[in-house]
Amino acid sequence: SGRSGYVRAKGVLEGAELFDADFFGVNPREASQLDPQQRRFLECAWEALEDAGYPPRTHGASVGVFATSSATSYQPLPASDEPADAYQLKLGLESDFLATRVSYKLDLRGPGMTVRTGCSGSLVAVHLACRSVLSGECDLALAGGVSISVPLAGGYVYQPGMILSPDGHCRAFDARAGGTVRGNGVGAVVLKRLDRALADGDTLHAVIRGTALNNDGAGKLGYTAPGLAGQAEVIARAQEAAGVQPHEVSFVETHGTGTPLGDPVEVAALARAFQRGTGPLGPCALGATKPNIGHLDAAAGIAGLIKTVLCLRNRQLPPVVHFEQPNPALGLDGTPFFINARLSDWTPSHGLPRIAGVSSFGIGGTNAHVVVAEAPAIASVKGKEGWRVLPLSARTPEALAATARRLGEALASGGEVSLADVAHTLQQGRTAFEQRRALVCGDLPGAVRSLERLARELSEGERTPSVARSREVVFLFPGQGAQYPGMARGLYAAHPVFRAEVDRCAGLLLPHLGQDVRELLLLEDAGDERIHQTALAQPSLFVLEYALACLWMSLGLIPKAMVGHSLGEYVAACLAGVFSLEDGLELVCARGRLMQAAPAGAMLAVGLDADALRPLLDEHLSIAAYNAPAQVVVAGPEEAISTLRRRLEASGIVCRHLRTSHAYHSPLMEPALAPFAERVRRVRLAPPRIPLVSNLTGTWMTASQATDPASWVEHLRQPVRFTQGLACLLEAPERLLLEVGPGQALGGLVHQCPGAGAARAVLASLPGPRSRADAAEFFLSQVGEAWSHGAAIDWRGLAPGERARRISLPTYPFERRRHWAGQVAPSRQVRVEPAPVTPAPESAPRVQRSFTHEALSRIWRELLGISAVGLHDDFFELGGHSLLAVQLGTRIRETFGIDFSQQGVLEHRTIARLGALVQETLRAPTTPSPRGSSLLVELNRGDARQRPLFLLHPVGGTVFTYQALARMLEPGLPIYGVRALGLEPGESHAGSIEALAAVYLEAVRSRQPSGPYRLAGHSFGGVLAYEMAQQLLARGEQVEQLVLMDSPGPGQMPVSLGSPEEIQEYFHRMAPELFRQLFLRPTGGHAPAEALLPRSELFLRVFQENAAAMLAYAPRPYPGRLVFFHAQERDATNPPNPELAWIPLAAEGVEVHFVPGNHVTMLAEPHVRSLAKKLRGALERGAPSHQGVPWAHTEAARATGPEALSGPRPRGAAPGPRQ
Repeated sequence: SGRSGYVRAKGVLEGAELFDADFFGVNPREASQLDPQQRRFLECAWEALEDAGYPPRTHGASVGVFATSSATSYQPLPASDEPADAYQLKLGLESDFLATRVSYKLDLRGPGMTVRTGCSGSLVAVHLACRSVLSGECDLALAGGVSISVPLAGGYVYQPGMILSPDGHCRAFDARAGGTVRGNGVGAVVLKRLDRALADGDTLHAVIRGTALNNDGAGKLGYTAPGLAGQAEVIARAQEAAGVQPHEVSFVETHGTGTPLGDPVEVAALARAFQRGTGPLGPCALGATKPNIGHLDAAAGIAGLIKTVLCLRNRQLPPVVHFEQPNPALGLDGTPFFINARLSDWTPSHGLPRIAGVSSFGIGGTNAHVVVAEAPAIASVKGKEGWRVLPLSARTPEALAATARRLGEALASGGEVSLADVAHTLQQGRTAFEQRRALVCGDLPGAVRSLERLARELSEGERTPSVARSREVVFLFPGQGAQYPGMARGLYAAHPVFRAEVDRCAGLLLPHLGQDVRELLLLEDAGDERIHQTALAQPSLFVLEYALACLWMSLGLIPKAMVGHSLGEYVAACLAGVFSLEDGLELVCARGRLMQAAPAGAMLAVGLDADALRPLLDEHLSIAAYNAPAQVVVAGPEEAISTLRRRLEASGIVCRHLRTSHAYHSPLMEPALAPFAERVRRVRLAPPRIPLVSNLTGTWMTASQATDPASWVEHLRQPVRFTQGLACLLEAPERLLLEVGPGQALGGLVHQCPGAGAARAVLASLPGPRSRADAAEFFLSQVGEAWSHGAAIDWRGLAPGERARRISLPTYPFERRRHWAGQVAPSRQVRVEPAPVTPAPESAPRVQRSFTHEALSRIWRELLGISAVGLHDDFFELGGHSLLAVQLGTRIRETFGIDFSQQGVLEHRTIARLGALVQETLRAPTTPSPRGSSLLVELNRGDARQRPLFLLHPVGGTVFTYQALARMLEPGLPIYGVRALGLEPGESHAGSIEALAAVYLEAVRSRQPSGPYRLAGHSFGGVLAYEMAQQLLARGEQVEQLVLMDSPGPGQMPVSLGSPEEIQEYFHRMAPELFRQLFLRPTGGHAPAEALLPRSELFLRVFQENAAAMLAYAPRPYPGRLVFFHAQERDATNPPNPELAWIPLAAEGVEVHFVPGNHVTMLAEPHVRSLAKKLRGALERGAPSHQGVPWAHTEAARATGPEALSGPRPRGAAPGPRQ
């Protein structure tokens, strides 16, 4: 460099400028403004938890974060002069936010604490984390530190008497020691109580026996000088806390800075601490990490701890590099200490266990010492041999390929690894991402081959379906004809749940059947014909399908709907609670006997639609089943069927004689009807608790139909309308169809339906009669497929009671890209080349790129900090949020000189749609939109054939808050937000809740002229929805669903927030992100009321007007039922039980659901996921809430935990305790 005394030396952390921003949901502009220390520690935290076998974002365990970082030297400029950009920069650079950013991004609910004690910070974090775990404050703790200084590589100017080395080498404890060298690094460990870790089958690397913390006080030469007494005391206290005598410690990882002052003081402090022991002192090696990697400042302590753990695990001690001969000032003579100068086996004297101490001392005098011992030996438990599911997932196909490749390499490298442990770790210890593949393997070599093949296929371009959200499941139950001998044998041997249900059913059937049904289900003789006799086939098939359904449900797949084909409907009805298992088995036995006793007949499957076939049928023939649009089944006497078959074959029409002895679902079954009716009348029938499609009607089974014995009698005689039933199910395209029975016959019928689509996944449960597949392997392959297509699997159900362990496996392969200040140019004057056009979805119209599109593209790139934008890219999926949407609206107004509402960004999320809106506005700038339509904001276009959901704005007036919720509801559901009056120029508040509701009703009716209506709202929005429902009922309209989300009411109103200062304080406490968007100046301080930003003034005015209207509102009794979502985290401002205000008013009761989050964050990630799931369920049930008919939501009534149901009661009755 030419500078005198300049030393080119530094410990470099490779790739410190890289970050997987997409993985953590950070847009490129924000990533470039985030301190690389925060970025790298975020990735390290994820890797540490995965290595421990605990996936981030797993609820049920409290995980704390204790972390530290060095002072930032990364200094990007704000991306713009916007106040929010300056605040965003502050959040991204200041180390105060290190731990809480990890807690937020990884959704960890334990304590989040950033530690600031200088060089000792990361070992102090370990001490605090241990205390938190031992006190029960958290179940797991993540502790660590990071130090990355800029420039990433380079050197320093040597100054005599300072801490840095004159020659770029750190020679700890050496006679030539002259100082240390800076280094960059990051590290973290996961801590857990030892007893819990042993019980849970965790991999233990080491055991922290004790920790201590103190400060030197004034007992040293100067503020930055080391303190001998303080160091000695902290070491002695840590040993005391560990219950360890000094002679038991055979290695100490020192602070070891390699300075002429620090090294002698440290050895003297160790000697003083060890003198207190009672036993004879054996040799104790001293180690130091700084000569290897440099001084990591705040991360130095965690580096020393991790090194020591590796020494314990490998039972070896690495040398202190650059050490040649000891510094005479150390005074090692007469002490047990020696400097470890070569790689050596770690063999403590006198057969003692391996115990080490780790020291870290900070400038300013905060000292930390940790006593760590080797982990106890854990006897390996050999897992049960058999097939295992290895689920793999990633954010992208490329990362999925890397995941498969890295895991395959790890398993191929040898070592004592159990396939059961591998499967358990992947199932329980990894987050499920969008790109998924599941492999079924029987042994480790087979797993390695499968992983190599998968990695190769993905690398060559094969793609997996992307899972956007957890998918609901529909059960399909086949009917008679699907059975074959021994069809239950494989699963009976492999799965205890299945076996227990088969055994249970066999015992219940024995008195009615006269033989053990297991003889037929477990047969090894494939030629045994008994199972094809109707009297035996039907109960056998019922038992198999019922046990299969129980097995699937034990894995967490609870059906949201069901359909059965003929006999299969009995299994579905039993599971739905229409009749008990005992009654179901008895009915099926009686049905089978009676149908077998009916006159003989035959059945013919014909490849024609029903309309074309009917003219070919004589009076003896009838249609028995509508299986698919061009596949029907005809039933009748044998002779008539044979005649029809010859005629069809002569005409070239495909047909097939079915292997049956009778003409089911035809007039030939009529002799069985009367005796069967007598039997059904003795059974207690109930409405289905799970939606069920009826074979009789081809649509949803009603309560009256389910409880009418005549309908079950008619079911035996009338045709099976399976085609119509499938069409009913296929109206929900996101649902996963699962055939619960032998073979895949129903899956074949699904794919013949027009609504299925070629890519519609229909999964099976068992192989068919001609398949040679192993039943246990086949079933597991379908479990893996269900998970790969988005089903939520409870993997514990696959191996109940098994003692598998969480083991260390390769962690997520981050796809890091360079994000560095200066890479993304913030200047609006820089010309950026036109971005490539992203391929549009098939439904998108062809759009020619224009000047408008280029201008919008430039604005997007500058706001989002990205280099390329496609015409059909979604603003919010690229990292946009409500604040950026506000800025986007401002930029559009400035660039094009038009009136543009920020709400328009929600409806026009792509450049193509936004460009069309801008061009339309430019052509007709003076044409005002009708007020009603301008108040509606399209949040999800959905299917125009479905009834929309209208979400009324909360007290602040905008509907941005509903974005995440709208994304997580059914894709086919049209969703509109209703924004507030007063948000746009020239608008004024209507004054009262009643007046606002009347205005908003006109907006709603402009989109949906007549009911039934679906209305919902959060907080103030729920009050609006309530009044709108009242006004709709007064007009004679129907309200299908009325949903209030934590909405206050009479007697349960929030504390008044009258002044701007009170409102600011409330949002600062409840929703910091929204607070910074609305109220912060570039300095990051509060804006005084007289100097608020324009958008803040607007927000405050609308907020105050709406709050006043709510306080003045007196709601009338409501003649129906409503759904209420209660935020579990309460505060002093919002009432503790807001639902109590509405229970006396709702004549048909209030269905209450408790959801995570506070009054504001219940609508934000991650809490909104729970809200969306429960809201989907409420919308699906959708019983009209105004009819005055008693209606109970059985799912909520059965729910455990805080779910509650306030049921129907006489009007005017006060709410009281319910049983």
